[in-house]
Amino acid sequence: MLKNLLKETLQEYKPFLQFLAKFFICYLVLTFLYQNYLEQFDQKNNQIDSFTISVGKQTISVLKLFDDNAYTINHLTEPSVKIFYKDKYVSRIIEGCNAISVMILFISFVVAFTGKFKSTLWFIPLGLLIIHVLNILRIASLSIALYKFPEYEHFLHGILFPLVIYGVVFLLWVIWVNKFSLYASKTKK
Repeated sequence: MLKNLLKETLQEYKPFLQFLAKFFICYLVLTFLYQNYLEQFDQKNNQIDSFTISVGKQTISVLKLFDDNAYTINHLTEPSVKIFYKDKYVSRIIEGCNAISVMILFISFVVAFTGKFKSTLWFIPLGLLIIHVLNILRIASLSIALYKFPEYEHFLHGILFPLVIYGVVFLLWVIWVNKFSLYASKTKK
């Protein structure tokens, strides 16, 4: 009796359990790989990972569209990149600002909500590109906003700009589930 009940319950929730298993396996594998990448850099000696440095350089390229007095320097006392806009120190980019963790969540969700291999093959890179470009624009916009409105730092950095990037990731997930996942093809019939 109990064995049959357990079997029926597992069968009933099989799609959800498969989703969870795929999500967590993908998330853990990608997080493990990312942590191994980060271990190459000596954070105790304020060494910054190369992807975060690249994000800083790309952010400066955007800021220079508005003012030539935009540049970065490595922070002397912590592993981060300092952003200067109009010759004023306005923000810093730490490893957590490079959007890799957001990208890992995005990939894990898409993989967990299985789609056709061909769709997955183009949707994940396109989504990563959108997230990366949006993140560069987010940091550049945040830097300009902090230059003009430093008193709103908490609202800008803690609420508004995270809402934008997570909102776009959520929108990408909705598009994936409704247009490209196997779930979408089942509900269309």
